[in-house]
Amino acid sequence: MSSSPLTSSPELPSSPQLTASAESGTPDGARKRPVAAIIAVLALAVFMSSLDLFIVNLAFPYIGKEFAGTSLGSLSWVLNAYTIVFAAVLVPAGRWADRIGRRRVFAIGLIGFTLGSLLCGLAPGVPELIGARIIQAAGAGLMVPASLSLLLACVPAKARSGAIGAWSAVGALGAALGPVIGGSLVQLNWRWVFWINLPVGLVAIALTARVLPESKDDNIAGRPDVAGAALLAAAVGLLAFGLVKAPTWGWASAAFLGTMAGALVCGTAMVVRSHAHHSPVIELGLLRSRAFSGAFAASILYYAAFGAFVLNMVEFLTGVWHYSAVRAGLAIGPGPLMVLPFASLIAPRLAARLGGPGRVAVIGCLVNAGSMVLWYTQIQAAPAYLTHLLPAQLIGGAGVGLSIPSLLGVGAAAVPAARFGTGSGILNMGRQIGTVLGVAGLVAVLAKVSIGDPVTTFRHGVALITALFAGAGLVAAVLLAFRRSAATG
Repeated sequence: MSSSPLTSSPELPSSPQLTASAESGTPDGARKRPVAAIIAVLALAVFMSSLDLFIVNLAFPYIGKEFAGTSLGSLSWVLNAYTIVFAAVLVPAGRWADRIGRRRVFAIGLIGFTLGSLLCGLAPGVPELIGARIIQAAGAGLMVPASLSLLLACVPAKARSGAIGAWSAVGALGAALGPVIGGSLVQLNWRWVFWINLPVGLVAIALTARVLPESKDDNIAGRPDVAGAALLAAAVGLLAFGLVKAPTWGWASAAFLGTMAGALVCGTAMVVRSHAHHSPVIELGLLRSRAFSGAFAASILYYAAFGAFVLNMVEFLTGVWHYSAVRAGLAIGPGPLMVLPFASLIAPRLAARLGGPGRVAVIGCLVNAGSMVLWYTQIQAAPAYLTHLLPAQLIGGAGVGLSIPSLLGVGAAAVPAARFGTGSGILNMGRQIGTVLGVAGLVAVLAKVSIGDPVTTFRHGVALITALFAGAGLVAAVLLAFRRSAATG
C-alpha cells in the first residue's frame, strides 16, 4: 500500500446501498455486496470468539459445584486450553486463508467453533469439557484472522477506517461484556454460557455463503511449509503454556525456564525455515516494517493490560464488594458501552485530524492508564460504585475505543493485500499472547500480596495494569505516533 487507508474515511458507511467494488481493490465477487452486511457478518463471528475468552470466568464456581471434587488447577484448563490453542492456531490459519480462500477458512472455523460450543454444553465431565474447548479454540483460531483479512479484502479502501473500527470495537465489546453476559447466564445453568453461541453461530454460518465473497492470493506457489507451521504453533503454544503455569511453577523454576527455552528453540527453527522456504508460514518482511512490528509490540502490552483489567475487576467486585455474578456483570457493563461510539466514530475522525491512527493509539493508551490511576486513588473496601468506580469505568471504555482499532489499523495498513490473512493472524496472535501474559502477571501479583488487606492486594493489581497501559502508549509513541502513513514502515 502506498498510503494508509485509515485516514481517508472518518465514518463507517451505514447506507445499505454502499457496496464493495472491484475498483477499490476488492475481489470481483464483492461487487454489489453491501459493505454494512459484510462487516456485520464478520463482526458477529469475532464477537463470539472474544466473548468466549472472558465469559467462562463467572461459570467456574458453578462448574465446580456440578463436578464436585475437581481441583481449581484442573478447572483452570477450561480457560487455559482455549487460550493456548487459540493463540497457536492464529498465524498458520491466516497463511492458509491467504492460500486456499479466506471465506472457506472462515466458514470452517465458524462451524468448528459452533460445534465446539455445542459439545462444551453437553460435556459430562471436566476432561470432556476441556476437549470441547480445544475444538472451540481451534475454530476461533481459524475464524478470527480470516475474518479480519476478509474485511480488509472486501471493504473499499476509503471505508476501511470505519470498518476496522467497528470490527475491533465489536471484538472488544465481546471481551468486556463477557462477565456481564456470563453473570446472567450462569443463573440459568453454566452450560448456557456455551449454548448461547449456537443461535448466533448458525445465523453467521447461513449468512457467510450469501454475503461474503471469496478472496485469496493466487500468486502463492508451491506447497505450504507444514513443518514451519507446526514449529510456530509449538513455539506459541509453549510460550502461552509457560505463562499460564508460571504462577504455579514459579517464574524462576526449571519447568518455566525449560518451557521458555523450548518455545525459543521452536521459534528460532521456524525463523530459519522461513528464510529458506519458498512458501513460509510467516514472510519475515512483514516484521521488518516498523509500523507493523510496532503495532504488534504495542498490542501485546495493551492486551496484557486489558486481560488483567477484566479479571482484576471481576475478582474485586465479587471478592471484596461481594457482588453477585449478575451484579458484578452489570457493574462492568457501562465501560463497554463507551467502546463502540469511540471506536467507530471518534477514533477515525481523530486519526484524520491528527495525522494517523498511531497518534490516536497513544492517546487511547494514556486515557486507559489515566482511568486506572483514578481507580487506584478511589479504590476502597466499602462499596461505592457510582462515585468511586463508575467514572473510571467510563473513561476506560473510551480509552479502549480509541486504542484497539487504532493499533489494529496501523498494523493492517502495513500489510500488502496478498498477505491480509498472514498479517491478521500475527496481529491477533499478539493480542492473545498479551492476554495470557497479563492474566498470568496479575495472578502472580495477587498471589504474592497478603490477603489480610484486600484493598492493598487489588491496588497492586491496578498498579500493574496501569504500567502495562502506559508501556503500550510508550511503544506506540516511539514507533507509531510520528508516522503519517503506517504503510511507509
